[in-house]
Amino acid sequence: MTAPVHGSTDPGFAAHPADPAGALLARLARLRERVALLVDRRAADDPTADDPLRGLYLSEEAVRRHLLLAAETGGGEAPAGRAADAPPPPGDRFTGLAARLGLGELDAAVLLLALAPDVDRSFEPLYGYLNDDVGRRRATVGLALDLCGAPAHRAGARARFHPAAPLTARGLLVVEEAERPFLTRSLRVPDRVVAHLLGDDTPDPELTPHLRPLPYDHHEAAEDGEFASFTGRLAARLAAPGPGAVYLRERREGEGTACAAAALRAAGLDALCFGGPDDHVAALLREARLSGRALLVAPLPADPGPLLRELTAAPDVPVLLADTRPYDPHWCPRDPLVLDAPRRRTGTLPAWAAALGDPAGAPGFDLAATVAPYRLGGERLERAARAAHGLAAFDGAALTAGHLRLAARQQSASGLEKHARRIRPDVDWSDLVLPAAPLAQLRELALRARHRERVLGDWRLSAGGGRGRGVLGLFAGESGTGKTLSAEVVAAELGLDLYVVQLSSVVDKYVGETEKNLERIFTEADRTDAVLLFDEADAVFGKRSEVKDSHDRYANMESAYLLQRLESFDGIALLTTNLRANIDEAFTRRLDLVVDFPFPDAGQRMALWRHGLERVPVADGTHSGLGALAREFELAGGSIRSAVVTAAYLAAGRDAVVTPADLLEGARREYRKAGRLVPGEGSW
Repeated sequence: MTAPVHGSTDPGFAAHPADPAGALLARLARLRERVALLVDRRAADDPTADDPLRGLYLSEEAVRRHLLLAAETGGGEAPAGRAADAPPPPGDRFTGLAARLGLGELDAAVLLLALAPDVDRSFEPLYGYLNDDVGRRRATVGLALDLCGAPAHRAGARARFHPAAPLTARGLLVVEEAERPFLTRSLRVPDRVVAHLLGDDTPDPELTPHLRPLPYDHHEAAEDGEFASFTGRLAARLAAPGPGAVYLRERREGEGTACAAAALRAAGLDALCFGGPDDHVAALLREARLSGRALLVAPLPADPGPLLRELTAAPDVPVLLADTRPYDPHWCPRDPLVLDAPRRRTGTLPAWAAALGDPAGAPGFDLAATVAPYRLGGERLERAARAAHGLAAFDGAALTAGHLRLAARQQSASGLEKHARRIRPDVDWSDLVLPAAPLAQLRELALRARHRERVLGDWRLSAGGGRGRGVLGLFAGESGTGKTLSAEVVAAELGLDLYVVQLSSVVDKYVGETEKNLERIFTEADRTDAVLLFDEADAVFGKRSEVKDSHDRYANMESAYLLQRLESFDGIALLTTNLRANIDEAFTRRLDLVVDFPFPDAGQRMALWRHGLERVPVADGTHSGLGALAREFELAGGSIRSAVVTAAYLAAGRDAVVTPADLLEGARREYRKAGRLVPGEGSW
């Protein structure tokens, strides 16, 4: 055996630094000695040690020995000085659980004797002896009734073990071995119940992946009178006995959850916030009963029926449900109280300032203007603030508006990319060469997007009738006049991503499918902080026509759907068209702004040529000839950019700088593409 390490108090379990294998063998040898000592000690105290059938049966002498040992270790009679019916000690969870769940005396006694072997193993041989079967070391139905003094033939006593009985229905007791006669079926208390009674508050492992913290932001609730009033009434209901289930219909995802969380806190209730499948409902209800907490379930699964049927059948647990779908009475026979969650002011300045760790609201940039376009609240706002600080730390710089905008956009990631192409704006107002009037309208559009919550919400200037708080704009003008670029600039000004709707993924030849695709896009855009762009919108938002055949009728139905959907839209949507006259007048009435993009005059074309050549190496004297190029070639901004790109490629192919001849060739090519007569070339 390896020599022990000097100074060790337990030489048999000491490690030897030079011989790991020898040290392990030494440990095992010492363990073997300890096992031998324990065996010898028990053999000396056990009168059945020499019995060849020891372990296969229990004699009366062995049973009395177990009872004596249990009494000596505190498992028998009540300690001296305290009567058996004395008040329970502080922290007695068993008494608290029985009182909270309204368990009768018989139910409490059955629960106690069923869990005894899981807490004190000396009960195992005793139960085996009483069951007349040394292998059945748990209590059985018959044994439980005998110990409780309840006749086994009484229907009321036997009903304590039926599936609908309080103990079994609430997940506190499991009656096993259904194939055996009723009285010999084993009783088992789930491990989670035993752990709770022993002081362990760790939730059931199968629930842990689906539980999340309860969201709440007191800065926002304190400033929203309608929200506070609603949550106050809901809190009063939750505090009342047997409140039952409440279903909160959300207009925007997260509103019902925030409302429920605020009401629970106002009522002084803790809650389990669950968002998992319905096959965990039994464990979820048991966890709520053990801890005395309410349940907040959001969002609901695709088929909420099974989950709602179980939750609404548990009147002893306060249940709050939140989802964007309207409640369907076919989901369950016992209807919850159905309420519309109130609109909540999200992203208020105090909430952002507190989340950023700057209660004064002065982080070094215009915080109000930076966060105004975002409709984040509660947990998502806190996460955006943490992400912004993380981005700033990664850059090794102080927190900026750019960090905060990027973090907020990450919290708005959505499923829009399934139907639209995302553009992360990389332009600003300096990239626009437009007359003063359309430029002012574009700035107003950004202003409306920032202040819509104040104007339409706080000042109640919404038209009513279920109308949303969206911002809708139409950009009309010839091709290449800057409509799409302007949409990108507006998105950049707001700090939002731009999603260009792919008409190929929207328009469908089958009746009704186009509307379904559009509904998916609008629904996703409602819950996302982004700018939605319908390029060439007259393909979808065209004029309704006189019905001459079924095609006209279904086309008009599509337009009617869009008219209704735009009114309830809460996001930011921009439409572009080359032919404004093709857009139905009913759509125009619902638009906040219509921006006309004129064809650039000679002065604007000159500015466009200069802007396109800002970062391009050019030969001396090139800029002086741009005036003649602008006057001679009537090109829109998009065509001028294409001409500059052509000139740049020609110069790159020569490994030289751009010359006036390159620009002239680029302009001529744009004319040829358009099928126009090229100046200086005559007829062709």
